[in-house]
Amino acid sequence: MITAVELGLIYAIMALGVYLTFRILNFPDLTVDGSFTTGAGVAAISIINGMPPVLATVLAFIAGMAAGAVTGLLHTKGKINGLLAGILTMIALYSINLRIMGKANLPLLREETLITPLREAGLLGGIGAIAIFLLVALAVKVVMDWFLHTDVGLAMQATGDNEQMIRSFGVSTDNQKILGLSLSNGLVALCGAFIAQYQGFADIGMGIGLILAGLASVIIGQAIFGTRLIWIATLAVVFGSVLYRVVIQLALEAGLKQTDMKLVSAVLVVMALLLPQWKVFARVGGLGKMKKSLTGAKG
Repeated sequence: MITAVELGLIYAIMALGVYLTFRILNFPDLTVDGSFTTGAGVAAISIINGMPPVLATVLAFIAGMAAGAVTGLLHTKGKINGLLAGILTMIALYSINLRIMGKANLPLLREETLITPLREAGLLGGIGAIAIFLLVALAVKVVMDWFLHTDVGLAMQATGDNEQMIRSFGVSTDNQKILGLSLSNGLVALCGAFIAQYQGFADIGMGIGLILAGLASVIIGQAIFGTRLIWIATLAVVFGSVLYRVVIQLALEAGLKQTDMKLVSAVLVVMALLLPQWKVFARVGGLGKMKKSLTGAKG
């Protein structure tokens, strides 16, 4: 169970990236499935080739931003539907990721990574590692909270709320979308880099279906905490990511197979969307606001 909490805190970085596009920009971005693997692949191949883990992780973030920028450009400058733009980038990234990695799987077990000091100190699987991963997740959350309250961040929120209105004030909504998609996929790729170092390998298929996990984290967390304020909404995303991983772990311990986990994820999202329609749940924990998770309402 402790491992599930550790993974939940690491994946919270990815969930915050998904929150940025689906809730702030109101943009259905499917680039996530590809940019996650991009981050993992870039970090893995960089570390294998002797690059310091910190620099490799930063490079993964930049690579993810580039992937998000491509989706943004396809949508804003190419006038391609946002959903389709994300799908096109995701498909292209599969081949690009294979080019980056050179093969389908890159082992990191003998390499020095950001997780190596924790593993050597015997902190993994304990409270120490959870505390460290929690601090990392909260640091990303605090930076996002700060950014969303800057002039640029407020303009990005307004772009998702009412694109025509904010454009009338002279704000370039195209630039806001490109920036938002870049930052979102940068965070997703950053998470991929951490997961590759945590698990000790990068695999070409590790990002498949990840968007569902991100959505589940956002929806479940905000269903419990609500979305009235930005800092509460982002905290809810972090909590939702941990809760999602714990539920997945409980499902595995209950006897379900690893191949059933996508079904479990889908069921969790469906339940999170349907429960607020039942009056008995609508009065508890802010569940009545859950459907806003996919409609672009802001915290």
